[in-house]
Amino acid sequence: MALYRITLTLECPAIPEVVTFGDDEAAAVHWGALAIEEAIAGRIHDGTDVPEADGGSGDRFVARTPVLTDLKVDLYRALRAAGLTRAELGRRLGWKRNSVDRLFDIGHASRLEQLEAAMRALGLRIDARVVALGNIA
Repeated sequence: MALYRITLTLECPAIPEVVTFGDDEAAAVHWGALAIEEAIAGRIHDGTDVPEADGGSGDRFVARTPVLTDLKVDLYRALRAAGLTRAELGRRLGWKRNSVDRLFDIGHASRLEQLEAAMRALGLRIDARVVALGNIA
């Protein structure tokens, strides 16, 4: 009798360059979230659009990005919507360019206060909320 290994492939319709896999559901979702973050980082680096998450309604597998990533994407979108450059954001904040660049670096652990200041410089504020996960025993 032959034994075959089964893996799950995970794709992200909103970000077609994301394709990854895992040996089980948890691994596929884990690697999917990391692949989505990497694709987002690449889009920010290239100055291209980052699509809105579709919420995963009805989907069996949903990969969630960390809140810090979500805030950085929101800042990136807000800067683009305002038609401003990072240099202009730096002038408004009185910060050096490398400090501003780190706000858009998905791999950098920016502080919430820094993101709040950048949002304020664009006429926005961060509004956080806590949401129940569901079936937690």
